[in-house]
Amino acid sequence: MRICFHATGTKVAPWVQGLKSALPEAEVTEWTPGAPPADYAVVWHPPQQLLDEQAGLQAIFNIGAGVDALMNLRLRPDLKVVRLDDAGMSVQMAEYVCHALIRHFREFDVFEQDAKQGSWSFRRPRLRSEYPVGLMGLGVLGARVAQAVRQFEFPVNGWSRTPRPLEGVRCFAGRGQFDDFLAASRVLVCLLPLTPETENILDRRSLGRLMPGGYLINVARGAHLVEQDLLALLDEGHLAGATLDVLREEPPAPDHSFRTHPKITLTPHISARTLREESIAQIAAKIRAMGRGEPVAGVVDPLRGY
Repeated sequence: MRICFHATGTKVAPWVQGLKSALPEAEVTEWTPGAPPADYAVVWHPPQQLLDEQAGLQAIFNIGAGVDALMNLRLRPDLKVVRLDDAGMSVQMAEYVCHALIRHFREFDVFEQDAKQGSWSFRRPRLRSEYPVGLMGLGVLGARVAQAVRQFEFPVNGWSRTPRPLEGVRCFAGRGQFDDFLAASRVLVCLLPLTPETENILDRRSLGRLMPGGYLINVARGAHLVEQDLLALLDEGHLAGATLDVLREEPPAPDHSFRTHPKITLTPHISARTLREESIAQIAAKIRAMGRGEPVAGVVDPLRGY
């Protein structure tokens, strides 16, 4: 069994060594142009050349939750694309969302600015019942975030492409219930996969349907957001602010308006990082299961794009 590895912007040696340790029966090498045929590929943002040359791949494993970069390549119809189920990312995502949510709800950002200006002020406590949290996307990550947010006793709404009931969550599904979901939410968290259907979904129309004083937390992909629409709604006062972990261009240009906007908090795409050891263990288990002819979780539906 041969496995090739390629990950743009990632140190190769620890991954190759880790895969060798987890799968001692396999030959694991870094992919380079002209490499010998492999049975499996483990990748992040691979070039089209890898797929063109490795025509005999049985499956390709993506070392991140989002597979949009792979879906933009020309893939053989019979090639299985397998994403990570979790590998330690869901708890990180829950931490991030809860931090952003509570920082806004408790107005810690305001107190921080007051302290810098020498002020010592108090503000009227807000009511959790007035800050329902809407989660767009109820997969592995969304379900874990919902569980965490519920622990702080916020009302939680959830929206997904198809019905997906979750305990303690008011669930909405499909385009027909999208507007009702938005209107019932004040804090909106985007956890959706990026597909042609979800690109630009965070636009003036959708964000404008949030409760007045709405707040956006985007931890999915920058292409979900129409940036100028967010700026307009912030400047008009319909939205109170945003925490953005993802942008269309990363890093943003030095003069990007998001960098200095007083109502926007930016982080450098760190809400849920891939944990190497957990990911390797999961990939190794799936490769062995495939070798035994067993089904594995995380196989991407090419029609849906996730």
